[in-house]
Amino acid sequence: MPTNKRRELLQAAAAIAAGGVANPGTTADTTMSIRTMFDVPDTYIPIAGSAEQFPVRRIYCIGRNYAAHAREMGSDPNREPPFFFQKPTDAIQIVPPGETIDHPYPTLTKNYHYEVELVAALAKGGRHIPLDRALDLVYAYTVGLDMTRRDLQRAMGDEKKPWEIGKSFDHSAPLGPLQPAQKVGHLKEGAIWLKVNGQIKQNANLNQMIWSVAEQISKLSEAFELAPGDIIYSGTPENVGPVVKGDVIDAHIDGLPDIRVRIV
Repeated sequence: MPTNKRRELLQAAAAIAAGGVANPGTTADTTMSIRTMFDVPDTYIPIAGSAEQFPVRRIYCIGRNYAAHAREMGSDPNREPPFFFQKPTDAIQIVPPGETIDHPYPTLTKNYHYEVELVAALAKGGRHIPLDRALDLVYAYTVGLDMTRRDLQRAMGDEKKPWEIGKSFDHSAPLGPLQPAQKVGHLKEGAIWLKVNGQIKQNANLNQMIWSVAEQISKLSEAFELAPGDIIYSGTPENVGPVVKGDVIDAHIDGLPDIRVRIV
């Protein structure tokens, strides 16, 4: 899709969040057409109850944001400041509610882990966002999975090397359609759980996050200029673990539709 069309959609997302009406023709009418050698597909997330799609700019993920999970990963949740990593936008795999979507077991790993997370989608941006204004940036929420090649992540960590190979690969960010915050509210507490083949594996409450969604946004904006189209994976509870081909994962957060994937 041409660059000017992507800009139109980003403008539309910002207009939606502001409660206004998007003017999709403005950018196209005033921006010079850009010719490219080939097309690179953009990434979009469906918006529940709307024909519009949410264009994705960046995917931020916070690490070790529940105390028990931080301890099981070998860190001290009482002293460690928040840290973030990113996934590529084409890591996203859309999982419509009520459907079971095939999720491919990735190459190179023998220890493939699930992590259920609340995902926040931003339709406003900025730098150095005050904590009391941070949730103004959030347009919607959904349930997501931060799938992880744990053996590769740990191997890179042991060697003091970046661990993108463990986190930032194809299909590593399954999630459901976005649920607008004006409909579901800002989710600060409520059950978050994950089942594998019907058995509970992760089970916690959103209020157990070390850093809230608002705090994550504020902290991120100190390091990056946030923008419409950014999404944030806000961390996973304890008891992450492996799945194999044939396993079915159900992921749940109170107030949001569940998602389900089958490992193939």
